[in-house]
Formats: sequence, C-alpha cells, structure tokens
Amino acid sequence: MVPSSTAPSSTRSARTLKIAVLAGLASLSLTLAQAGEPAHWQVPLAGNTYQTTSSKANDDRLERNGSLRWQDDRTVFSVFVRVDRPALLDLVLPLNVPEGESVIRTTASGRSSDTVISGTDVHDVKLGRVEVKTSGYVRIDLSGIRKTGPVFANTSSLKISSDTDGLQLDYVRHNEDNMFYWGRRGPSVHLGYPMPPNTDIEYAYSELTVPDGEDPIGSYFMANGFGEGYFGIQVKSPTERWILFSVWSPFNTDDPDKIPESERIVMLAKGQDVQVGEFGNEGSGGKSYLVFPWKTGVTYRFLNSAQPDGQGNTVYTAWFSETGKTDWQLIARFKRPKTNKHLTGFHSFLENFHDENGFLGRRARHGNQWVRDTGGTWHELTSARFTGDATASGGHRLDYAGGVSGQEFYLRNGGFFSETVPLNQTFKRPSTPETKPDIDFAKLE
Repeated sequence: MVPSSTAPSSTRSARTLKIAVLAGLASLSLTLAQAGEPAHWQVPLAGNTYQTTSSKANDDRLERNGSLRWQDDRTVFSVFVRVDRPALLDLVLPLNVPEGESVIRTTASGRSSDTVISGTDVHDVKLGRVEVKTSGYVRIDLSGIRKTGPVFANTSSLKISSDTDGLQLDYVRHNEDNMFYWGRRGPSVHLGYPMPPNTDIEYAYSELTVPDGEDPIGSYFMANGFGEGYFGIQVKSPTERWILFSVWSPFNTDDPDKIPESERIVMLAKGQDVQVGEFGNEGSGGKSYLVFPWKTGVTYRFLNSAQPDGQGNTVYTAWFSETGKTDWQLIARFKRPKTNKHLTGFHSFLENFHDENGFLGRRARHGNQWVRDTGGTWHELTSARFTGDATASGGHRLDYAGGVSGQEFYLRNGGFFSETVPLNQTFKRPSTPETKPDIDFAKLE
C-alpha cells in the first residue's frame, strides 16, 4: 500500500500484503512491584505514540527518530500498549532535562499524578503503578505542567514492568520493514469476494456506507478493488474528499517516470471535473480522482468494468452514484497495455494513509455485492474472506475487526479498541435478490 493517498493505497494490503505516565496518581499507587521477578518491556515511542492533543501555535511533535519535541503545556503525547489480562503495570520513563526543572503529568486508567524531573544526564524516572482492570489497549498520557527550561524533557521510550503472572504486552516492537511507520498508520483489513468459477466477469457492483463519526482524515474506504487497481473514497483534509480510481501499470516500478511508453496506462475518457495523472511509491500507474463532498450516513454505489479490447489491452472503467438515483458519474476509463483479461480479484478494504491519525478509528459498511458476466447475467456475492496486512497479521496492531451486521459486511480499524476479530475467516451475509442492480448499460456507455 502506498504511503501517499494519491496512489492506490492498498498495495501493501494486497501483498500480504498506538502516556500519562503519571506519577502520584491521586489514587494511582506510586510503589513499584515488590513480589517475584517482574517482566520488563521497553516500548519505543516511535511506533506507539501519538500527539493526541496540541495547539496549532506550537511545534511539538514526535520526531522521526522517536524522540519528543515537547515544549507546550497544551500538548499531550499518548502511548498505547495492549494487555491480555487485568494487570498492574509499573511505569518508568528514561529521560533527561537539558536545562532547569520540569513537572510532568502521567494519566492512565482514569488517574493522574505529577512528577518533578531534572538532570541533564539520561536517567530512569519512576512514574508510578497503573492498575488495568480489563484486557485490551491501555492509553498512557504524558503532558507537561510547568518548566523552567526550554523543553519539558527528552525521551524516546517508556519502560513497563509487571509481576502479573503470565502477562503478555503487545505493541509495535521494532522498525523492521519500516514497521514504526506502518504501525502508526494502523492495520489495514480487507474483504475478498469469491466470484463464480469459470465465468468471464465484465462488471462489479457494490454499495458503501461510512457511519457518522467514522471518517477521520486519512481514511481510505475502498469499495471495488480488482486485480489491477482500486476504486473508493478518501478523506483528504477537513474540507476535501475524493473519489479515487487507479490502475497499475504492468511495468513493475515505484517511479512512474521509469515506465516505458509501451506500458503506460492510457486515459481514454474521464468524467466532468475529474483529475487524471500518475502515481508512484508502491507500484506505479494511472490515477484519477474527483473532488466530491461525499457524506457519512449516505450509501453510495460503485460500478467498474474490465473489458479486453482484442488487441492485447484491457480497458478499465469506473462509475460512481448514490443509491436512489439513476444517473451515474463517469470517473475515468483507462487502457492497460499487455493485459488481456476480464475482471478478477473483486475485493474491498479499509485503511489509514495518515500515520499521525492512526489512533483514530474508522468503520465502513459494505453491501449488495454483485458481478455481471459477459453474457449479461448478474451473480450475487454473499461471501467474503476477511484478511489483514502485515501490521495486522504480524500482531503489531490488534485493533481491527470485520464481519456481518444486518445485511452488510463491515470493516473496522484504528482507535485502539480492544476487541479483535480473527483474520482469515469467511463471512456470509443474507441474500438480497430484490436489490439486484438495475442499470441501463446503453445509457451508461
């Protein structure tokens, strides 16, 4: 999947594809565990921390090396870890204060405490003990209260220990394969729809609804994926939303400038106000997008086709509409060279392409999946295989879910919710033959 939303951002998904360490916690005991030999973990901030509260006027942030730029008392940095059972966690923050003295506040499990810190050499500071009463994700907030120097502290990890017997702590442990970045983005999850065997499929149709409040910036709700591309909707900014349709080139490169002329995606047509260009980073090809104010709570329809042209190319087309309406908006029609096939690999996915927002949750409802063969027969698809990317399947993040809700499938990720739905299982939704697509293809083309 691409780190930029201007590309088909599920490449990585297809390939396998989150600190209130807060002392004196009024009710939070500050004594460290004495009994037994506690287990120890060192949690790198780089892959598990977010700036969850800030002021637009400040320059605080999590640096690329995992250290904190921490100057503003309005900033809150939050560290997320997951426990597999109720536990007592002892928190220690390795830090130094380059100049003066600071007071930092740690908040966890609903309790807070303040700790006075100083010292120019790196040393361990005990923040206290957290009692976690249920299994699931734990949010530990760190905030600055006051300081006499320019920064509150320098730190890049959080040490956690526990004498809770058998405790397992889950978090993003390492940066192999750039996992700190991918882990902060959060897990991507997919639904793969098995299609009728030995049948040439020309069109794929599905419907998508994003529930209210489940659309943070950076979300890609991909409705109609296929073997060579993706078609769905994105949240680009507080004021801009896209309908995105992209097709990969058959030439394998991350740099679109390196694609030979004979293997470039060719735009044959585009809809009104649609922008067409190229993408790179993880695979390369042609992209098209329409800036469109799609809304949560509204169900949208997606239709795309794959048609061999008889000359060694395949033409891919995408149309967009809203349920209850008869008109379709053409997004784009692309010709993919060195390709002679009908539509394969029909799937949907949910991902976040904005790593700073990986602590926010998103959800989508996917329903009414149909495909139409070259003979004009519609086939309803009521099964879906639930899978995840390397962030999910590798256990780096466990805040993902999928399943059936009413007559629709659903996908959910991000937000550090505690319930995880196991991957690699098949769900079946109720059949809804009365909602078979009714499309005037002559008018459409």
